[in-house]
Amino acid sequence: MATIMSAPMLGIRDEVATLKRERTIAAAVELFYDRGYENTTLDSVAERLGVTKPFIYAHFTSKSELLAEICSRGIASALQAMNGVLALDRPPTGKLAELGRRFVTAVLESQKHIAIFAREEKNLLPQDFKRISDMRRDFDHKLSALLEEGVRSGEFRIADARLAALAIGGMVSWAYVWYRPNGRLALPDLAEEMSRLLLTMVQAQAAAVPAPRPARTRAVAAKRPARRS
Repeated sequence: MATIMSAPMLGIRDEVATLKRERTIAAAVELFYDRGYENTTLDSVAERLGVTKPFIYAHFTSKSELLAEICSRGIASALQAMNGVLALDRPPTGKLAELGRRFVTAVLESQKHIAIFAREEKNLLPQDFKRISDMRRDFDHKLSALLEEGVRSGEFRIADARLAALAIGGMVSWAYVWYRPNGRLALPDLAEEMSRLLLTMVQAQAAAVPAPRPARTRAVAAKRPARRS
């Protein structure tokens, strides 16, 4: 009986450990974002959680490790979006359109993580900064390769795929500065609009561009009657 129960028990323990780790990260994100990394201690993170510091040390060995985890999350989400799109069986235009939606969503769902990285990268340990920088370069290289594929197929008209990739990455990444969760456009509609902007930037040919869908403001979406089943 003990052997039968061991696997489920290990699964539950893993889930609990993951939940505790995520709670710690969430509390640190709020404090680093509001107070800054240097003005936040692990004691204050523990206080925010209503626990003692050993609770945090069970998942992170130091405040710098916690910072590195937070700073890596934005680019990790973007890279995950990129890898998912590259696995799709679509032409370059279809892949770039979908990447736009997923990339924008990844950035804006990690808004505070990216803001913390922008402000606190100077406080990262050298090895952590290198790891995150390598992830960013990986994303840029894969985006460049996608754009070059589109140029070869005649779908994109750009002279410098590398420069275009950096411009696209900069435009989308900078959205963390101006985006407001309760703003005029809901996130899915904003992601759709920005995706079309990316296609415009690379001069995607009209025949290959998906038909536009009208963006809905939050007010219009709220007035739409519920669908009956």
